[in-house]
Amino acid sequence: MSPAAFRRIALSMPDAVEGTHMGHADFRVNGKVFATLGWPDKMFAMVKLPLELQDALLRAAPEAFEPASGAWGRQGSTLVRLARADETSLRDAIRSAWQNVAAAKSKARSRKRV
Repeated sequence: MSPAAFRRIALSMPDAVEGTHMGHADFRVNGKVFATLGWPDKMFAMVKLPLELQDALLRAAPEAFEPASGAWGRQGSTLVRLARADETSLRDAIRSAWQNVAAAKSKARSRKRV
């Protein structure tokens, strides 16, 4: 998987926009980051996954996926070695990250209305 392909998939998610944070690209929905590209270097990306999916990917493809360090990783932030990730797994991971972040934002808005 190339960085360009990761970017294309991330931006194909509804309402996804690209921004930048601390020198690397990030992808947001409703103002919240669901993925980043180029961290810790240009051959990596990160997706914010539900813990169940993170665990499944870590077991299925440990050469491609690993938890981010510390609390971020324990909360679902998952590093992707782009060169080792297949398109199907990565597309599913990006979609899940997008859904996870979009759903969290929707729930927060619903609580405010009550």
